[in-house]
Amino acid sequence: MLRLDPQSLRDAVPAGSLKAGRPAVAYPLPGALPLRSKAPLRDVGSHTGGRFADKLREAGAPDLVMKGRGAASNESGRFEREAREAVDDGWGALEQLPALKTEVTIERARSIITRNDSPDISFDRSINPYRGCEHGCSYCFARPTHAYMGLSPGLDFESRLFVKEGAAALLERELSAPGYQPKTIAIGTNTDPYQPIEKQYRVMRSVLDVLARANHPVGIVTKSALVTRDIDLLAPMAAKGLVKVALSVTTLDPVLARRMEPRAAHPEKRLDTIRQLAEAGIPATVMVAPVIPALNECEVEAILTRAYAAGAREAGYIMLRLPLEVEDVFGQWLLTHYPDRYRHVMTLVRAMRGGKSYDPTFGKRMTGAGPFAWMLGRRFEIAANRLGFNRNRLKLQTGLFERPAREGEQLKLL
Repeated sequence: MLRLDPQSLRDAVPAGSLKAGRPAVAYPLPGALPLRSKAPLRDVGSHTGGRFADKLREAGAPDLVMKGRGAASNESGRFEREAREAVDDGWGALEQLPALKTEVTIERARSIITRNDSPDISFDRSINPYRGCEHGCSYCFARPTHAYMGLSPGLDFESRLFVKEGAAALLERELSAPGYQPKTIAIGTNTDPYQPIEKQYRVMRSVLDVLARANHPVGIVTKSALVTRDIDLLAPMAAKGLVKVALSVTTLDPVLARRMEPRAAHPEKRLDTIRQLAEAGIPATVMVAPVIPALNECEVEAILTRAYAAGAREAGYIMLRLPLEVEDVFGQWLLTHYPDRYRHVMTLVRAMRGGKSYDPTFGKRMTGAGPFAWMLGRRFEIAANRLGFNRNRLKLQTGLFERPAREGEQLKLL
């Protein structure tokens, strides 16, 4: 970088303008990159008025930008410490960046129904048609499942997806096992079954078709409006008491939603989805999940009010969970978008988790513990009771189950 040498600067500045012991100020010549200078300009600017700037221009220094009271009309106004200029780095506008590319891998699963014995949840079996999730929610507790496969819980979780092809055939085989006892199968408890790639692969649609033919109960959790595509299957199942659908509504603020859940449905679209399901006779639940202290917890009552008006009659909530790598992913997101709230949010999270970012203890991991968690729980209960939620919780039917015929049995019939 070219600079004015000290002698050139002395020639440019009138005698007596520089105080003894003050360093000379170096300015880049036109065309060079802006130079950050920590040298104080007030000592010279206040003594020489506009002549100081004129002398520097004659010496080849770039124009200074005046600021302060009267700077626009008073030539002797104060100057900024740094000279700035617009630079075209050749990348173009951010809007011209290519869309995030999704890589899809076909997974040959050996089984499709996952079992659990957790006392924290109301089901003992679930199905996950996909690994990874395009929605890209910064808080998603399922991100560490990608780390188990040697992939990143960050970007890989959102862009390197696995499709369980043949899930419907696997499900039919498992339901047809002689010792199988039907209980509600939960879908969407790990990754969203209606994420964007479902439009192409239709794994969830094929799984629902098997469950509908077998009269098997199913509970669905999603934050996608794509679930309305399957109303033709869900409505007849609902008439038999075989299905309920929960919509996760995290916030009503579209700006926060776009930042936090970049490829999930708009909050108003989720509420409209609840309305469409309810009008079709499909029991709809609203999940305020996750509740993030000092970020969206102020919206609990508003979300419940809007969801009840849309037709939801059951409601639940889950406190933010940050297991394993999720703490780093969410923490980085919070620092990027809400740096002024980072310390406050994380302090409250740790206060609910015994001083840690996450406590997996049964009975606490979903709701947290301590004064803040207790207060949030009471707020939710009061609002839900006032609105009329959870007065008649639907218990799905298992007595209508018809075990699918096994391959050998079909041959005997023929």
